[in-house]
Amino acid sequence: MSPVIECLRNIGIIAHIDAGKTTTTERILFYAGASHRMGNVDEGTTITDFDPEEQQRGITIYSAAISCHWKNFQINLIDTPGHVDFTAEVERSLRVLDGGVVIFSAREGVEAQSETVWRQANKYNVPRICFINKMDRIGADFFRTLLQIRDRLGATPLAMQIPIGSGSGSQPFAGIIDLVDRVALYFESTSQGTTIDRREIPAEMLDQVDEYRGQLLEQVALLDDDALALYMEHDDIPADDIRRLVRQGTLQGKFQPVFCGSSLDYVGVQPLLDAVCDYLPSPLERPPVEGINPTPRKNVPAAESRPPSSSAPFCGLVFKILSDSHGDLCFIRVYSGTLKSRSRALNPRLGKKELISQLWHIQADRREKIEMDQVEAGDIVGVIGPKDVVTGDTLCDAQHPIALESITFPEPVISMAVEPESSADRKKLGDALQTLSRQDPTFTAKINEETGQTLIWGMGELHLDVIRHRLERDFKLNVRVHKPRVSYRETIRSAQEGSGEFSRTTAGATQTARLKVRVEPFVGEEAITLVNRLKPGTVTEQLVKIIEQAILDEARGGGILGYPLMHVKISILDAEYNDLDNAEAAFQTTCVHAVREGLTNAGVVLLEPVMKLEVTTPDNFFGNIQQDLGSRRAMILGTEQRGDLQVITAEVPLSQMFGYSTQVRSLSQGRASYSMEPLKYEAAPAEVLESMLT
Repeated sequence: MSPVIECLRNIGIIAHIDAGKTTTTERILFYAGASHRMGNVDEGTTITDFDPEEQQRGITIYSAAISCHWKNFQINLIDTPGHVDFTAEVERSLRVLDGGVVIFSAREGVEAQSETVWRQANKYNVPRICFINKMDRIGADFFRTLLQIRDRLGATPLAMQIPIGSGSGSQPFAGIIDLVDRVALYFESTSQGTTIDRREIPAEMLDQVDEYRGQLLEQVALLDDDALALYMEHDDIPADDIRRLVRQGTLQGKFQPVFCGSSLDYVGVQPLLDAVCDYLPSPLERPPVEGINPTPRKNVPAAESRPPSSSAPFCGLVFKILSDSHGDLCFIRVYSGTLKSRSRALNPRLGKKELISQLWHIQADRREKIEMDQVEAGDIVGVIGPKDVVTGDTLCDAQHPIALESITFPEPVISMAVEPESSADRKKLGDALQTLSRQDPTFTAKINEETGQTLIWGMGELHLDVIRHRLERDFKLNVRVHKPRVSYRETIRSAQEGSGEFSRTTAGATQTARLKVRVEPFVGEEAITLVNRLKPGTVTEQLVKIIEQAILDEARGGGILGYPLMHVKISILDAEYNDLDNAEAAFQTTCVHAVREGLTNAGVVLLEPVMKLEVTTPDNFFGNIQQDLGSRRAMILGTEQRGDLQVITAEVPLSQMFGYSTQVRSLSQGRASYSMEPLKYEAAPAEVLESMLT
């Protein structure tokens, strides 16, 4: 039976790597009764990190969905990866979630990937609450992290709790103070935090409590005239009104409530669960989902929307696909209507209907058959049956078609060659790579037509390493891999013209076709911008389409060095022809020559991917790491002191970062860490281009 939609919470746990997402998730599942023992990341016994690769590495690689109940609420929870190589898992999760819990480490504060996931949540207007975790660690600082959330993320954090002590020094972290109810909460470790002792606030903290509770009241009073009048008169607001106004402000994105604790030590998780129910939205409190009518009729606008109601026509979004021996399992967020098993739903991208054979509730690596054989608006469900869907496809009622906005993923930036150990396994490898690319939109596999090599593309070295292990473990394929290669791009140096000519004499008649184009540097929405500057009537409309397609096909085939072009504008200046038997073939030839000549005359500029890098290191290794970055052509943008750690922010070419994880560990005796994400493309040094041209 589907939950009451008002009591449904679809949330994601998002954060930088090692902030404690999976440990927090394990505690949530335990306290909510969805598991009977708390898993441990270091021991590889967590529920959501069920993949062998995750258990071995101690990190989350794949987003895992699981449902639990807290008080009268059903929480559909997705634990997402923190490593930038797997950012697609965060992207597709945030696309379908109603709210987010962003976790920060009290010791490291706001880190590079914290900024990335925060931007992703902003992109989808996801209301969120914050949890400052690891308050028990040496160097933990709740108030410093609170300021970083404001300054580095441009957010408006609103403290709902403050910690009692921090770290493990002279005033160790002992509990938390609830600013709404003005009570101190202590969690008994002997009962794994299930017993919570409510006491009076320690006398020495009363001034600090008054300060931060005052800030809380000032923020919420601005949202309601009656509350403001009450605050001005009595200098206080009742607790129930505070909660109501905090919920209102959170849903409007005016601020983000902040909580604290230590998931590993069982402190603060139950209040966090209460906050999920109290302050994050139900599907009813999110705007109607927007899309377009793929088959608009006369006088019917193309724009469509669906309210989060079970009585509306069905529509849902496929946000993840898993392949196994039983067929593809599609994760679908149901935005409106009712989805029933043994029914058919329209895929507007293909214009065909897909079979909905079975519906399952997903519990990490387990599946639970849905007894009522249907799910209603707001829920997240696993579906078996669709054959031709891809991530980002809409499924909808065929009588009321709608195509929702798909999910956009970053382009892969790194490749390596892979080949089977025996030629007999070549087809098996091709099938395996096709399966993996269906599951992971940031992974692609292509055959290099010149070399015959199979190239796999991903978001980083770790990403490709995980793919290689999956080929060996899941598909029983022994493969050989070669050194990763960088995904370069090409652009041009100047504006130039190019022309192409076709001429053939048949039976005394000469057939000709001529074309002139102009190529120039141009930064537009597309990598290649095509403009038709032909005078009307120069050639037929049908021939214009043929010429435009031929130019785009040639340009998309790559530049002078064979890398994809970007930041290029091509203008069609002139075209003429005479007595052509096959105009399409003739102009395809002239287009190739014209574009090639234009690109050659304009001069090639090689663009290399540049990464945003953040390295966190103890002070005594700072000099070694800074010197090493200098040797990698890194541009250091700044350094920042965070407790006893130095944080270096830099921009560095991806080509210089292969093997960096090993090197940074060696330079710091394993104590430094780093994160890296794609930033931009910029011109590579002249010597790199020369080596490719020779």
